[in-house]
Amino acid sequence: MKSKAEQSIRTISKIKYRMILHGMIIGAPAGLLVSMFRAILSKAEGFRGATLRGAPADNETLILVLLGLLVCFFVTRICLKIEPLCAGSGIPQVMGELKGKIFQNWWKVIVTKFVGATSAICAGLSLGREGPSIQLGAMVGKGFAQMTGKLATEEKLLMSCGAAAGLSSAFGAPLAGVIFTLEELHNNFSTDLLLGAMAASMSANFVAYYIFGLDPVFAVSLHESLPLQHYGSLFLLGIFLGIFGVIYVKTVDFSQNIYGKLSNKTVRLAIPFFLAVVFAVYYPSVLGGGYELVSQAANGKFALGALGVLVILKFGFSIFSFGAGAPGGIFMPLLVIGGLSGGLFFSAFHNIMGIEETFAANFVIYGMVGYFAAIVRSPVTGIILITEMVGDFRNFLSLSIVAFTAYVAADLMGSLPIYEQLLKRILSTGQDYGMDENLCTNKVLIYSDVYISSFMDGEKIESMNLPAGALVVAVNRGKKEIVPRGKTVLKGGDKLTVLCNQGDMAEVDDILKAICRS
Repeated sequence: MKSKAEQSIRTISKIKYRMILHGMIIGAPAGLLVSMFRAILSKAEGFRGATLRGAPADNETLILVLLGLLVCFFVTRICLKIEPLCAGSGIPQVMGELKGKIFQNWWKVIVTKFVGATSAICAGLSLGREGPSIQLGAMVGKGFAQMTGKLATEEKLLMSCGAAAGLSSAFGAPLAGVIFTLEELHNNFSTDLLLGAMAASMSANFVAYYIFGLDPVFAVSLHESLPLQHYGSLFLLGIFLGIFGVIYVKTVDFSQNIYGKLSNKTVRLAIPFFLAVVFAVYYPSVLGGGYELVSQAANGKFALGALGVLVILKFGFSIFSFGAGAPGGIFMPLLVIGGLSGGLFFSAFHNIMGIEETFAANFVIYGMVGYFAAIVRSPVTGIILITEMVGDFRNFLSLSIVAFTAYVAADLMGSLPIYEQLLKRILSTGQDYGMDENLCTNKVLIYSDVYISSFMDGEKIESMNLPAGALVVAVNRGKKEIVPRGKTVLKGGDKLTVLCNQGDMAEVDDILKAICRS
C-alpha cells in the first residue's frame, strides 16, 4: 500500500485538468449558497430601512424593531457558542487552515456562519458579506474534498477554489476572486491553483449573474477619466489613505484588546447591538454595510461636514462591530469608509487643486481602492475588485496609482496587513483549533517559486535548512522537471514542490518566503 506522501505526489502530478473540473463543480453550489446569503441581506437592508423610517412615529413598529434586534442578538450569540470559528470575518480562519494551523468542521461552520452573519448584519451591525462569503465558499470546497476522499494537499487547493467562488459571487467580481486567492491566501502563483480558482470563480459568477443580473454592484457613474494634469492629487490621496488605513488596523487591534478584557462574551457582543439601537433612532445611515452611502457620496449628496461625520461614525461603529467578534466581514465597511474618505478629500481640496466637481465620483472610487490596499495590503486585488464592482475600466491607471501609493505609505509605517494581524491573534490563544496529532502529521505539498536574486538562486538544496521531515520532491525549470538531490543547484525561475507535515506548513512556508521569495 502506498504511503500518504507517495499518494500526494502522484495525485498532484496529474491534477491540472482535474482542478478545472472540480473547480466548476465547487463553484456552482458555493455560488448558490453565497447568492442566497447575499439576497437575504439585500432584502433585509431594504426592510430595515423602510421599517426605521416609520418607527419614530409608530410605537408598535418601534417595539417590533427592538424585538427583532433582540432575536438577532440571541441567534448570533448561539451561533458563536456552537462554533467559535464562525466569529469575525472568516478569512483569517481560512488562511489558518491553509497554513495547517486550524481545522474547521465544514458543515458546522457553513450553518453557523450563514445564520450568525445573517443575524448580525440584518440587525444593522457595520459588517460586510465578503468575509463570510469567502469562508462559506472555502467550506463548500472542503466539504466536497472530504465527501470525495481527497488527500490533504488537494483539499486545501479545493478550499482555495471555494474561497475564490465565494468572493466572486459576493461582489460579482470573478477576476478579483482569483487574484485574492493567489495574492492574499497563498502569496504565491500556481498554475494548478489558478486554473481551479478561475473555473470555480466563473462557475459561481454565472450563478450570481443568473440571480442578480449583469449590473455592477455599485451604481456609480463615472463620466470621464481624471485629466493627467491632476494626477499629482492622486499621490496625495494615496498617502492620506495609507496613513488612515494604518490607523484603522491599529484601532481594530486596540478594540480587540479592550474587548478581550471582558470575559463575558455575551456582554461583549451586546455592545455593538446596543449601539445599533442608538443609531437606529438617531442616525440610521450608519447601520449595515453602507452600499447606498457610496452612491450618494459619488453623486454629491453630502456636504463636507456631513461626510466628515459619516466617516467618523462609520469608522467607529465598524470597529465596535468587528472587535466584538460578531460574524461578519470588514471588506464592505472599509470600502465604504474609503469611499467616503475619498469624497471627503475631494470636497476639502478640489477647489484648491482646481479639479472640477464632476470628478467627485472618481475620488470616491479612488478612496475605496486606496483604503483597501492600505488595510488588506493586496493592491492588485483591490484594483481588480473595484474595477469589476463599478464596471468601468477607464480609470485603471489612476486607480493603480492611488492603490500602490497607499500600499507603500502603509507598508513604510510598519503595520501588519489586517488579516495577518487577525490570524496572529487567533493563533496566539494557544488553542489547537481541532488540529490533533493525526492531522498534524498528514503529508501535504507546498509550491514555491525561486525568485531571481533570492538567497536560493545559485544555492544547493541542502542549504535550505528545512524542518525535519520536509523534503523538496520536485524542481521544475521551464518545461523540464529535475529530480532533486542535496547537491542540486537551484536557479531563479525554478518552481519547487516541497513535501512536509501539515503541522509544519506555516514554518516551511515562512522559510521558503525568506530564502526563495524575497
